[in-house]
Amino acid sequence: MTSETARRNFAEHVLPHLDDAYSLARWLCGDATDAEDVVQDACVRALKALEGGAAVERPRAWLLAIVRNAAYSWLGKNRPRAIVLAGAAEEAEAHADALETGGSPSPEAALIETADRAMVAAAIDGLPLTFRETLVMREINGLSYRDISEATGAPIGTVMSRLARARAMLAQKLGTVP
Repeated sequence: MTSETARRNFAEHVLPHLDDAYSLARWLCGDATDAEDVVQDACVRALKALEGGAAVERPRAWLLAIVRNAAYSWLGKNRPRAIVLAGAAEEAEAHADALETGGSPSPEAALIETADRAMVAAAIDGLPLTFRETLVMREINGLSYRDISEATGAPIGTVMSRLARARAMLAQKLGTVP
């Protein structure tokens, strides 16, 4: 039985960050259904931690660390290593609403925009997992270096280095760097 305090803490610390949790899980797993399973497992883990009296200073980073660990556990059990590094290009479509700038673009502009999103999503999916997770946490979820450091367990300098390398690899994949 879950205590009322744990339920209240769950509503306060976990529920506001479910979209970010799902986004990270989706990028790490490469599949919407798998990401839902990972987030569900992460929520169970978070609730158990809160029942145990876990002190949460930065809830978003705390939850994303749990999601990251749940995703790696799930991937280790359910996917061969070769598939873990592949991703789904439809992620760009999931974020289409956030990227729209308003107004109705012409059919040609809409087609170009869709192709660009798919190309960026495919390039992100092609990054090695450690670089992809750092890039997604920073650029899509908007976490600070400190929060990424806490979520991944890597020093801030390593987070900064991974982010710089991920951006460079992404630019190279997209053909914006010679």
